[in-house]
Amino acid sequence: MRRGRKARLEKPPAQSAVGPGFTGGQYRPLSDTDMQNVHQTILDVLENIGMADPIPIVQEHALQRGCMLDDDGRLLFPRALVEDMIAEAPSDLMFHGQQERYDLDLREERVHTYGGGEAVTMLDPGASSYRPSTLMDVYDAARLVDKLDNVHAFSRLVVATDMKGRMACDINTAYASAAGTAKHTALTFGDYRNVEPTLEMLYMIAGSKEKFLERPFAHGGGCPVISPLRYGEDNCEVCVESVKFGAPVWIVVAPQAGATAPAALAGALVQVMAEAIASMLMINVVHPKHPVIVGPWPFVSDLRTGSFTGGSGEEALVSAAAAQMTNFYGLVSSVGAGMTDAKSPDNQAGYEKAIATTLAALTGCNNVSESAGMMGSLMGLSFESLVIDNDMLGAVMRTVRGIEVNDDTLSYAEIENAVYGEGHFLRQDQTLDLMRSEYEYPVLADRLSPNVWEEAGSLDIREQAAIRVKEVLSTHYPDYIKPDVDAKIRDKFKIEIPREYMQAGNGRW
Repeated sequence: MRRGRKARLEKPPAQSAVGPGFTGGQYRPLSDTDMQNVHQTILDVLENIGMADPIPIVQEHALQRGCMLDDDGRLLFPRALVEDMIAEAPSDLMFHGQQERYDLDLREERVHTYGGGEAVTMLDPGASSYRPSTLMDVYDAARLVDKLDNVHAFSRLVVATDMKGRMACDINTAYASAAGTAKHTALTFGDYRNVEPTLEMLYMIAGSKEKFLERPFAHGGGCPVISPLRYGEDNCEVCVESVKFGAPVWIVVAPQAGATAPAALAGALVQVMAEAIASMLMINVVHPKHPVIVGPWPFVSDLRTGSFTGGSGEEALVSAAAAQMTNFYGLVSSVGAGMTDAKSPDNQAGYEKAIATTLAALTGCNNVSESAGMMGSLMGLSFESLVIDNDMLGAVMRTVRGIEVNDDTLSYAEIENAVYGEGHFLRQDQTLDLMRSEYEYPVLADRLSPNVWEEAGSLDIREQAAIRVKEVLSTHYPDYIKPDVDAKIRDKFKIEIPREYMQAGNGRW
């Protein structure tokens, strides 16, 4: 009996208790009246205050659609136009992976989690100090995410600070991402002119331009607003150019309450939503009805110092409210959640990340970003944190899934059989049938008895995470870019990752 039970435990599960795309919406920080008040104030802001510094192509098309310039040259959006363009914005969006099993359905309030952040430093396994991040860290992060089931898509996570020049950085970052993971990837560009050559490389990886556009496994975008309420030229150009991916364009705006946005959380919510909608309008006046991932990321200040605090309760609350407002408009949402202020994968990191990601997910955010790996108020990345957060996100997604109530799960017969039978449920068919599908099991979180834990070395979760990181990164070298294609890419583009570093046994890990 024990051998049979052990075999069942070791057999790979036919299904999992969690996965991408569970429907959220259970948590609502704003009442219906609150949402209407926020909405009307957003329309007032866009109509009467508007946005400064629209780039020429946006200004030209916006004026043709009925927008106006005030005496200060600010672009004003009539409320009727805003409401019409929101109503006609696509909401039936997909992220495609290089492999179909990684496709994500972004409709309605379906929840997905992934990392992001573009940190400039790395905390290596076991280290107590940070170092500058490199291109190899982008590649390693992609390989690690490729093996984390609860991180559903990829963004570069760190900046390749060792790269010289925007073009080299953008091309090599895209290459490292596509080589390291088959999951859908968000790309960032330092200059809009780098989009076309990057796409040319992605077409080669896909097999042709037509094959890529049929299933675009990457998308582009940027942060097109300088708060408060001013367009930023470079990122606006990147966002408009990114429609060429044939995929949703991502936009993120991040005003900081108490610094570049009102200290009142409701006011910060109004501004971040106005800026996010203005970013969507910026793309859609030029390219009508092009899909946009709307990313209102309201940041929060520690008003004692004025510095950004990513792990506060206020940050978690206002981010969830931003997701709720984006849902209110029927738009596909992204918010930053998981932006701990902790410098190490410790208890502080755990509770700050868990609160924020849980609230955002339960609100029904389509893309819970910053949810894995980020440390030090977005300044650093930890691979140990990535694998720890993968466990956390499994638990978070289990709460989003909720409890299924039906005749079978109400379990009357099982209760009756236990009462009049063995007095327990351990050997019941239902227990074994639901072991994998009803319950989510962490990879790292310790559930040993204290004495067994002591006998195993008394490892804490960071130490266990370091072991897991090294196991994955020393062995997982996927071949998503075939050797003949890779050779052609290297002939055409200056790829800085040595080919020998993309094969097992290279000694890096």
